[in-house]
Amino acid sequence: MHAVFLDSQTFHSSIKFTVIENVVDSLTCFPLTHPNQIVERAKNADIIITNKVVLTASILDQLPKLTLICISATGTNNVDLVAARARGITVTNVSGYADQAVSQYVLSQILNYFSNITSHNQVTTNNTWQESPTFCVHGKGMTELQGKTLGILGYGSLGKAVGQLATAFGMKLLVSERPESITTREGRVSFERMLSESDIVTLHCPQTPETTNLINQSALEKMQAHALLINTARGGIVDSQALANALKKRAIAHAILDVLEQEPPPRDHPLLDSHITNVTITAHIAWASFEAQERLLTLLAKNIVDFSNDIPTNIVN
Repeated sequence: MHAVFLDSQTFHSSIKFTVIENVVDSLTCFPLTHPNQIVERAKNADIIITNKVVLTASILDQLPKLTLICISATGTNNVDLVAARARGITVTNVSGYADQAVSQYVLSQILNYFSNITSHNQVTTNNTWQESPTFCVHGKGMTELQGKTLGILGYGSLGKAVGQLATAFGMKLLVSERPESITTREGRVSFERMLSESDIVTLHCPQTPETTNLINQSALEKMQAHALLINTARGGIVDSQALANALKKRAIAHAILDVLEQEPPPRDHPLLDSHITNVTITAHIAWASFEAQERLLTLLAKNIVDFSNDIPTNIVN
């Protein structure tokens, strides 16, 4: 089987693809692939590996040899799953590889926010401490996490990993029921209650038609003015313009975003407005510890081996 990796540059340059090479006859890696390059690069491939390259029905029509698409991520919205199924192409994804990385990222951001680490460091680098008449410069102060309420939307392995760390800091958890659900399972609360009672809201649900722009003006208005919103899931779950407006008005205190609906974002993205000082944005890095990248590739290789042996594993279509 010949495999092509259409966007290998989405992995760190130090990561090797040996585990994939060991389970296919040949592997060709392209750092990035533009839409008009996909067919030429994949025309002889039995397997396509893609992280974010979009595979539409019209593209799949031009790849008659293709039998397997391996998405090197959990989200599947970059592949037309219905079209792939209709053409007899199996699509797999990977999950569970980034629980430690994402939960560490979320808690580190929460700790930095409530402990004001960056600000306290600046007290020393700008000579304020050196010139202080007392041994302690309080600056912006610090707030304890114990007793804070963390609302979690999406309680799969990622949400549970975040919840476990938060509990260790003495935080209370409010796990949201699915927003569209008319019943509430034991141990969960309604989406509206989660929003209104949480000091921190963290998103870990997939982006679907039901969750796209779920965090909109109405949802943001339900949150407390001192609340912190964290999104490490998918950018499209949050209505960016509504969030920008809420942050400008201080309707919520702060947002920490590792994802946006367009990546990389345009320079004029509403949340990159320099007038918004209460937002922290990172470049979709929460998943990408070195260990998580290695785990992902190991799982992807297993998907290929199992497919070759007619064992259905992580099939999403």
